[in-house]
Amino acid sequence: MQDIAKRIDGKKDFSFALLRRTAICLTILVLPGCMGAGLDVFGGSGVDRSVSTGTVPVAKTSDGLSDALAVRNAVSSADISQGGTNAIPWANASSGSAGVIMSIEEDQASGVRCRRFTTTRHSYEGIARFDGSTCQLENGEWYLTSFGPRS
Repeated sequence: MQDIAKRIDGKKDFSFALLRRTAICLTILVLPGCMGAGLDVFGGSGVDRSVSTGTVPVAKTSDGLSDALAVRNAVSSADISQGGTNAIPWANASSGSAGVIMSIEEDQASGVRCRRFTTTRHSYEGIARFDGSTCQLENGEWYLTSFGPRS
């Protein structure tokens, strides 16, 4: 009975040793294949320049004022006769920018209807606050007299 137990224990040790050696051999054989496929485990082949990253281009109109024009349109079409300080959202699909017009003040200095405004602009460049002014021509069109970041 003891001879049978010794023979079984001997086979277990043999099986485990064989399995361990097989695992080590496979690792040694497979690892160089991984390195050849571009994994560069040991830092031998340098930097892969085939992939590059960059910034996302911001689309603008030919004169670079597409966000200003979107804000001008929102300010000129706002109904401010009710008063109050309701925020007016705006968005520019061509540049991806958006914001909220926080205040609009209207005056008629020297017979010209003008609106001064403050807005935010959320763009790829970040979030900023802008001040501007737009006035209405005699033919009813609005034009920007100023638009720039708040200092």
